Amino acid sequence: MVHGKHAALANGNSIMKYSIIAALLVCLTLVGCAGQSDSGAVVATEPPTQQAFDWKLITTWPKNLPAIGTAPERLAVLVDEMSNGRLKIKVYGAGELAGATEVFDAVSLGTAEMGHGAAYYWVGKVPAAVAFTTLPFGMTAQEMNAWLHFGGGLELWRELYEPFNLIPMAAGNSGVQMAGWFNKEINSLDDLKGLKMRIPGIGAEVMRRAGAAAVYLPGGEIFTSLQTGVIDATEWVGPLNDRTLGLHEVAKYYYYPGWHEPSATIELIVNKEAYDSLPLDLQRIVEVAARAINQDMLDEFMAQNFIALKALLESNDVELRRLPDDVIDKLRELTEEVLAEVAAESPEAQRVFESYKSFQEEVQAWSEISEYAYYKARYESNE
Repeated sequence: MVHGKHAALANGNSIMKYSIIAALLVCLTLVGCAGQSDSGAVVATEPPTQQAFDWKLITTWPKNLPAIGTAPERLAVLVDEMSNGRLKIKVYGAGELAGATEVFDAVSLGTAEMGHGAAYYWVGKVPAAVAFTTLPFGMTAQEMNAWLHFGGGLELWRELYEPFNLIPMAAGNSGVQMAGWFNKEINSLDDLKGLKMRIPGIGAEVMRRAGAAAVYLPGGEIFTSLQTGVIDATEWVGPLNDRTLGLHEVAKYYYYPGWHEPSATIELIVNKEAYDSLPLDLQRIVEVAARAINQDMLDEFMAQNFIALKALLESNDVELRRLPDDVIDKLRELTEEVLAEVAAESPEAQRVFESYKSFQEEVQAWSEISEYAYYKARYESNE
């Protein structure tokens, strides 16, 4: 009887144990595979897919150009690692799969799933897009990131690109750029007249109104054009990238400040149909990777630009110059004129510019007593 009683208890405990395990498995299955209908009822859904995806990413940059060109490669590695190999991205430099000026259309049509470039390259298609790279005398990288991610800028950007079957994301920033390389000194406004300069965006129209002949050239064509006299001056990015392109070998005068690009947001554009085909976790991985690369590029430029500038000034016949105050004042005046005209011709541009300028006006009240005040105090203490 004793043995029978213990056997019965053991048998009962075993049944209870397996019943509990079975119940837990059912609960976990329901939790993992259930969703809610619009009415709030629990409904069965498909479990997360383990399908693998192979994507192409095309860029407007020469392959592996420091910071700008290596950022897409880093993005691809991050996405591969975070997705455990479920989303692999192959990167193509400018001209390998599509020309530098064809990236927007190629991603829109699905020739490639992703593109890495700058929104102001598409100003002919979308005039308002220029603001999502930069505006002359506009926001710094820190301020720009704040507008995009916490001031409504990203929502406007995505609304603007929606008709083109594209989802944009910030995926890099140059920080404040240089005004550019010149083959002659700029001592007054008269020195801009007739100057043939490579410059994109709103800055191009401002330079035209100042008397220059502004042209757009992709990065891979700048060196030869400056060397052969097709252009007399060019802006590109800053010391790190400019030195890599060898611009110091074909121009002598290196001017600052970068009035035309106080920062430059680099965009990642994703084909919407391709994005929608991804499960939610891979969509989030793409977004988080872009956000990481956005900061990563800015950090690299800050860490490397001063090193590259020192090398340029020490080992080359380069003269660092500041643009004259009267030139800067005139360029600022012309910028306001151009922005007003673009906004008047495009309701979309007006909405975007108003949001951009409104945020800038408000955030600079803080910037003046934080970043600017600190920089001023630090510099004055060294005098």
